[in-house]
Amino acid sequence: RMGDRSRSPGRRGPQSGGGPPPSDGGEAAKLYVGNLSFQTRNEDLTDFFSEFGRVVDASVAMERDDPGRSRGFGFVSYVAVSDAEFAISKTDNVEWMGRTIRVSISRPREGGGRGGGGGGFQPRGGGRGGGFAGGGGDRFREERGPPRGYDDRGGGGG
Repeated sequence: RMGDRSRSPGRRGPQSGGGPPPSDGGEAAKLYVGNLSFQTRNEDLTDFFSEFGRVVDASVAMERDDPGRSRGFGFVSYVAVSDAEFAISKTDNVEWMGRTIRVSISRPREGGGRGGGGGGFQPRGGGRGGGFAGGGGDRFREERGPPRGYDDRGGGGG
């Protein structure tokens, strides 16, 4: 019976034979476009990247605090993976609108959207006691050496 299971590949996903997703509502291929000129707008991305395939969506990331200001990167979605790969081959490391742009397949964010950035630096010893300074910013002490006056060899140095 184990042999039967290994011969039936249809359980994992759609019953297609692989290859690019169908253009009738299959998942689009999304590109990350970096190092954009700050003058780049959504329409500019759409117009430029339409030369390489059927663009579903194109957007320039804008600053939250200043919605009229570009963050210097954006995303372009194609109907077919083959179009996206062709676009990468023709546009990555190419000068456009005065900047050398970087183009690659967009990877989904880990953890889904914002969040997950909690914590910051956590000392291994738990943050209280230990270390040279009794907690807190120990990591800098290790790089600079002990605090002034710590060792008792004399000749404080001023």
